[in-house]
Parts: sequence; C-alpha cells; structure tokens
Amino acid sequence: MRSNKTLLSLTLLVLFASAASAQQSEMFGPYELHYSVVNSTFLQPEVAASYGITRGKKSAILNLAVREKLEDGTDVARNMLLKGRTWDLIQNQFLEFQEISEGTAIYYIAEFKFINEEWRFFEVDFRPQGADQTYTFKLKHQLYIN
Repeated sequence: MRSNKTLLSLTLLVLFASAASAQQSEMFGPYELHYSVVNSTFLQPEVAASYGITRGKKSAILNLAVREKLEDGTDVARNMLLKGRTWDLIQNQFLEFQEISEGTAIYYIAEFKFINEEWRFFEVDFRPQGADQTYTFKLKHQLYIN
C-alpha cells in the first residue's frame, strides 16, 4: 500500500509540475490554490484501485491543493474544507473530495464523469485551515476521451 501511495504522490507531483508551468493556480488572499483536471486513465490501475478511483475513458479527476504564503516569503501546505459541484449541458454532479497526505504535501481529489468534447464547469467553496473566510473557485475545462 505504501508504494501505491508513493506512486500516486509522484503522479500528482508530476501533474502539479505540469500545472505550474501552465500557471494552473489562483491566489485567494494569502492562499494559492493549485488545480488540475486529468483523465483517470492517466493513473496506473493499481494506484487508482488503492484509492477507489474508477479508471475509464469518460472518467476524470479534479485535483486541488492549497498553500499559504507566509510573511517570511515561504509557503506551507494547508488542509481545507471543501464543497463543490461540476456540470455540463446535460449532467450535474456534486464532488466528493478525498484527502491525500504524503509528507508535507496535501492534495484533494474528486472524480467525475464527463462527455467527450463538452465543457465542464466547476465551482468549489474551500476554507483553508486557519482562514477566516471561505473562498469560491470557478473553472471551465474541456475534456476529451483519450
């Protein structure tokens, strides 16, 4: 099980490295929310199974992580409370987030179904640990069957 967690963490780190180069993050006060949307088929079958993620050509995951920018210039990963939904022209789905902690990294993933080439809309309310308010993140993303 530990090797699967490490493999998932490495997969997520690769996704976030790609996300960083594409500037897939947004600032909310002192909090930087990193996000990515990926097809579930990018995950290794054993990793997906260990986290209960259904791999399939019409299944994807939303991956979120938040880091607080501190006054000394450093940043730190924060836990957060999340509530969200995703929709397209045909279907609406509430997101069920799963927290994944590995070392100092904290990620939240939620899987959802999609229709090929349709735009998916996301709206997530999140409150980082220690924050005095809840923030709303919105995203529009087009997905393709691969």
